[in-house]
Amino acid sequence: MTRLNVNDARCEALFVSGLQRSDASDAQALAELIRAAVRQYGVRGCADRMAQEFGDHPEAAAARMRWIRQMIVEVPVARSPQLLSGGGQLRRRGSGHDTGPLPRAA
Repeated sequence: MTRLNVNDARCEALFVSGLQRSDASDAQALAELIRAAVRQYGVRGCADRMAQEFGDHPEAAAARMRWIRQMIVEVPVARSPQLLSGGGQLRRRGSGHDTGPLPRAA
């Protein structure tokens, strides 16, 4: 995955996470939300869910993505080794199953 694709994957994962504007948004919390979304949906699944939201609610989805992209610039998240391997379908190691609901940020 190129650097741009990794950044896009992070944004897509945060987009589909339960992250709200009122949640804590430090680098550690964002990294955990990204990992949880990728474990639950996979990289492609995050992109698919995001695309569905853009189709269903384009104005709200665009505003959410602008906010997420701005936050990623302001609170850089460390590169996840999971996003750099696996060909885009990432799951929890040793598990091919859905991992359940996403945790809320602390």
